Order: sequence, then C-alpha cells, then structure tokens
Amino acid sequence: MRFRPEQHLRRQGDFDHIRNVGRRFDCGAFTVFYAPRRPPLTPVNTTDAPPPTAPAPARAGFVASRSAVGNAVARARAKRRLREGFRAHQAAFPPDVDFIFVARRSLNGLEHTALQERFSTLCRKLFPNRAA
Repeated sequence: MRFRPEQHLRRQGDFDHIRNVGRRFDCGAFTVFYAPRRPPLTPVNTTDAPPPTAPAPARAGFVASRSAVGNAVARARAKRRLREGFRAHQAAFPPDVDFIFVARRSLNGLEHTALQERFSTLCRKLFPNRAA
C-alpha cells in the first residue's frame, strides 16, 4: 500500500495538537505520539454541511532532530525508515488518528527486520483489534 500525500502531517498546529492532547508510546528506537484527529470546523449554516463520508486514513508525521539522530544524512535515513515502517503497517493503524514518529539515534543501527518487528509490536500493543 502507498503512503499517500493526504496521509502526511504538514501543519505545525497538527503536530502541536498531537503532542499536547495525545498519548505517548516508547518503542526504544523511536517514540510515537498519537491522538484522534481534530474535527474540521463546522459551517455556520448546517444545510451546507457535507454528507458524512468514510473515515480518513491515519496520518503521520516524522521527526528526526540533529541532536537526537545526527547529521542530515542520518536524519533523512531515519525518517525514510520510519515512513517505510508506517507504510508497511498502515492497515493496522486506525483511521481518523494522527501519529508523530520521533526517531532516536539507535534507529539507524537496527536491522530492517528488527524495525519491522518494532512496528508490529507497536500495532499489537496499541491497537489489538486492528493488528494483523
């Protein structure tokens, strides 16, 4: 499955909302913050409200700081590895929930299979009804 553009967190307000309102889970090589998506602003006139639609897929943002991960090459690699882990397991993440993945220095030292196992463990512990 692709990691589509509408699944990327881009606004600073979304990151702030998740960090302030959401919950935190430590996975060792990375930390995950997650929170239910903020409802969109409702129109003043309720007759203009759009019809209900299917839930939006989970969105994710990826953070790798210089102090935590290292130089630009290491930060880019860490974010790329986190994106791939999220993409591979996105069916196990519930819709209408936003996530922030924060990389740590040890992330780039993990083997691919170990990182995938961390994502599987994350999904099983946080969302046992959805984990496959």
